Amino acid sequence: MPQPLTVVMYHYVRNIKESRYPQIKGLELDLFIEQLEFFAKHYHVVTMEQVLAAKYQEIPLPDKALLLTFDDAYAEHFTHVYPILKKMNMQGSFYVPAKTVLEHKVLDVNKIHFILASVTNVHDLVLSLKAEIEVYQHEYNLNSFDDYFSEFAIESRFDNKEVIFIKRMLQHVLPEKLRNIISDKLFKNYVGMDEGAFCRELYMNKYQLEQLVRDGMHVGCHGYDHYWWNKLAPEALTDELEKSKEFLASLGCDMHNWTACYPYGSSSYDVVLELEKQGCSLAVTTEVRVADLDSDHALLIPRLDTNDLPKQKNAETNHWYQQA
Repeated sequence: MPQPLTVVMYHYVRNIKESRYPQIKGLELDLFIEQLEFFAKHYHVVTMEQVLAAKYQEIPLPDKALLLTFDDAYAEHFTHVYPILKKMNMQGSFYVPAKTVLEHKVLDVNKIHFILASVTNVHDLVLSLKAEIEVYQHEYNLNSFDDYFSEFAIESRFDNKEVIFIKRMLQHVLPEKLRNIISDKLFKNYVGMDEGAFCRELYMNKYQLEQLVRDGMHVGCHGYDHYWWNKLAPEALTDELEKSKEFLASLGCDMHNWTACYPYGSSSYDVVLELEKQGCSLAVTTEVRVADLDSDHALLIPRLDTNDLPKQKNAETNHWYQQA
């Protein structure tokens, strides 16, 4: 018998319009509260422990079960999300890239977000990136800008092709050393803030993460460096996961039931094998559908984005509810 589970994915949850970066794509805090009220009305919000018990001990989930997940361990998840969840008696699962806490480094993905949020015309940023590619083309044996653009400038359901191009080039296409050089330069030029100070504002610190663990929230693995796991060499992937697990253990997480969230949804057959080898109990992807715990692999659990579900407490249910 099918055992549906709706897993919801969140990133930025903040008062976006009133912030320094109103162009950041995320969920306004008031709409987050309304969405939780919608869930309380139509779903049963469950804990990660209940999900694991359903998967491994055949303890049924309640009808219309829903799990809340939060990627990247932003500071607003502690200051805004956590108190609201506590007030509504809900658990969140928070996935932390350890590097942000231990090294105070801003993730490439976030550097790109805030660079994009700081420009008035994204085409100007594309031209800046073109100039950098041409400067470093010989040194790093790069393809031509036009070749890269034709291959990677492909519109997604959330971004236009120029934004996707910038993200792909600075997330994984260019060599890592060069990505760091270019993203650091663009961050300095367009954002203009010290990276360490920016990092401390953007992400949770270790004390806050420890508090989440102590207070019954779930904290899981989002890698160490937040790399694309399916693009790492085997040894690098092993190291990435082992360092993340060490950090989770230092927070007091239950390492017999640790879970993971693929950065960028970067799952693959080999990555699943490595997660199994390292004892991962459950991993969430970015595949867009309602999960079925009876048939879905525990390390390939799909999720819906917050934008896939209603964000007003009195809204009508949509087609995802019918599948839950």
